[in-house]
Formats: sequence, structure tokens, C-alpha cells
Amino acid sequence: MRYNKLGHTGLFVSELCLGTMTFGGSGEMWSQIGTLQQSDAEKLIGRSLDAGINFIDTADVYSDGVSEQITGQALKNLKIAREDVIVATKVFGEVGNKGVNARGASRAHIMDGVKASLKRLQLDHIDLYQIHGFDPATPIEETVRALDNLVQHGHVRYVGVSNWAAWQIMKALGIADKHGLARFESLQAYYTVAGRDLEREIVPLLRSEDVGLMVWSPLAGGLLSGKYSRDQKGGTGDRRTTFDFPPVDKPRAFDCVDVMRRIADAKKVSVAQIALAWLLHQKHVTTVIIGAKRVDQLDDNIAATGVKLSDDELAALNEVSTLPPEYPGWMFERQGAYRRKQLAEAG
Repeated sequence: MRYNKLGHTGLFVSELCLGTMTFGGSGEMWSQIGTLQQSDAEKLIGRSLDAGINFIDTADVYSDGVSEQITGQALKNLKIAREDVIVATKVFGEVGNKGVNARGASRAHIMDGVKASLKRLQLDHIDLYQIHGFDPATPIEETVRALDNLVQHGHVRYVGVSNWAAWQIMKALGIADKHGLARFESLQAYYTVAGRDLEREIVPLLRSEDVGLMVWSPLAGGLLSGKYSRDQKGGTGDRRTTFDFPPVDKPRAFDCVDVMRRIADAKKVSVAQIALAWLLHQKHVTTVIIGAKRVDQLDDNIAATGVKLSDDELAALNEVSTLPPEYPGWMFERQGAYRRKQLAEAG
């Protein structure tokens, strides 16, 4: 297991992060993703920590708070030293309370949310507190200042964001820099070999501003697991069958699966391991969030850290998955060619 710096901090996180969306199963949507209860969740957390994973990601909305409860109780039952685990959670959606202010990224909801998460997790602080989505009703400065207050009070060590656009993240970073506030150190975003949209605007931003990237749904909701082909669907009760998310260009995805399957067969590993290994080979990726319902699924995902892709294999995957040209990207490519050549020649 390798460990990477989280954004512009001195904190090191494992290249794989255990996601807890499968814990609890409360509610119609969450029950389709996973229904693991305390004992099974503890097996996954224990196995992850034994494998060197030091990073756990949850959210207040997962199973309406039950995922946080299970995660916190598991850390207590397993007697995990607080300094040995990095716990991340998120705030944005409504949890239990359906009141008019029970959602979003306002100061009011953030302050209420962190108290509730700390109680459910049975922790005195959260290592990484993330805004789960963009709130068009709340000024970005209000959100940034509220998060800074949490850092100053010791409730939160670092702050991050999820599912924001590049301009929104950059605006928040500018506000934090101008006023000396805690800045977003990470972005949690969807990214796969079959869904590389992030590379257009967001990846250049992350590289420029030294913001870490946490990848969610690295197997595209199971579509890249190898269980599916163009003519074959998953089994009854399969997640993609009951909850077809995230949206994916399926013909493009299956083209990627065809190439990954050839590589997987040659290496005698699973297709899922190749999909995860591709992400782990991307320099802008800090950690890949993996979720599982069974220990054998978890073990298969963890094994991806040992899969090495050759230059030829990476080139084959790049060829089948490269994004089609889009403005202004194709203009950058055209107009910047000479200057890139100068840079390369200058070393």
C-alpha cells in the first residue's frame, strides 16, 4: 500500500480509501446499494486496516446517518487508535429533519451537520469534512468561512468538497487565499477509464492548485467490474440492475472493458483490478474509494495495488478511452504546440 499527500497538507492517506455507502441500507435508494450491518461492516473495516488502508470515507446522508453510526461503532469495537485512522465524512443533504433549512452548504446547516456527525461517529474531531454538493442558494464565501470556523475550533482538521465544477472550486480557493481561511484540500469526484470528463477542466485545476483527488465509483457502479458485457446483464439484485448509476456512455464503456479484459486475462487478474490499477497509475489521483459487500470483493479490489500496467497497456487503454476533442481544448492543443515544444527542449 502506498501513501500520498492529501492536497497541500502534510497528511498522508492510503492510495485506497474504504467507502461505507454499503453500510446500513436504510431507505429505498440505499438498500439497493448495500445493507451491511455492524458485524459485516466491522469485518470489512478490519480487513482494510490490516491491508494498510488508513482512510475511511462516509457521509451523513448514507442510509440517513446509519452508515456513520456503524462506522463509528466499528472503530470503537475494533479498538482502533484514533491516530491510526483518517475519517472523512460529508455534509449537504437532509438527514432525518425535513425542515426548510435542513440541507445545503449554509453556515446553519454545516454547524448542525458537524455536531450530528461527530455524535454518530463517536469522535471528537473529523479529519476531512467535505461539502457533498454545490449549493446555488448559499454564497461560496459563507461556506468557506463556516468551514474555517470548524477548523479553528478543532472539530475538523481539513476541509474538502465533492461534485463541484472547476470554476466553483477556484472561486472558493481564491476566497480562502484572500482572507487566510482554511482551503479545500481535496475534491471527491467521479472518474473512471470509461468516464474521463474530469480531465477537461478539473484535473488541470487540481494540478495547478495542489488539490487532492479522491475518486468515487471507480468501477462506474459495477459496470467496469467485468460482470457485464454488451449482451449480458448482471444478476438479480445486482446494483447496476436495480440502481443504474452513475450515468455512463455504455458503448464506450464496453469498448474499454474489451481492452481491460484482454489485459486482465494476460495477467490472470480480474477486470475490476485493471480498472482500479488504471486509476492508481494516474498521477493526479490521490486515493481511490472502494466499496464492497463481501470480504472477497474487498480483497480483489485491494489486490489492484499490486497490478503494474506497462507503457503499452496504458497506451491501449488511453487509445480506447481518450475523450473526443472539445472546445477550447482543441484550440489549446493547436495554439500551444510551439510553446510546449520549447518547454520540452528546455528540459
